[in-house]
Amino acid sequence: MTHNLCVTSVSVIWLVAFIVTLINIISIYSLHFCGPHIIDHFYCDYDPILQLSCSDTSIIQKLNLIIGGFVVTGPFIIIVMSYMYIVITVLKIPSNTGKYKAFSTCSSHLIVVSVFYGTLMIVYMFPTKGHSLILSKILSLMYTVLTPLLNPIIYTLRNKDIKNALNRLKV
Repeated sequence: MTHNLCVTSVSVIWLVAFIVTLINIISIYSLHFCGPHIIDHFYCDYDPILQLSCSDTSIIQKLNLIIGGFVVTGPFIIIVMSYMYIVITVLKIPSNTGKYKAFSTCSSHLIVVSVFYGTLMIVYMFPTKGHSLILSKILSLMYTVLTPLLNPIIYTLRNKDIKNALNRLKV
């Protein structure tokens, strides 16, 4: 990756994130709120705020679906495509040991990515009508707590020094 490509990628990502955030802020700012101002969630998430509104939120929810389609599925599709190229490359490795090592490293990362993007898609891209509040909270915990928790555990356990230290503790 060249320096220019890196700077361009970061700039585009920051610009898209800023625009999406600005759209969300403006759309929420235009709503009217009445009644209880208590969000029944772990944190101040987008959908629970929309549920507190007395205004019609159908247009905002459609806009959220469209934006979510690009913001969530876009990177997911790029990751899946890159894994397809990785699988093709790994299958060309002549030794079975090399293939095993490559697939075991990729599979742990792919599990974390699948949990993260899978829960994001369920929470933000499917209609919330009919979802129980408890299910919404559990799914939100999965992508905000479980995924960041799994990353260091998975990648630390792949480290030989950590494995050796854990094996010494068992004895």
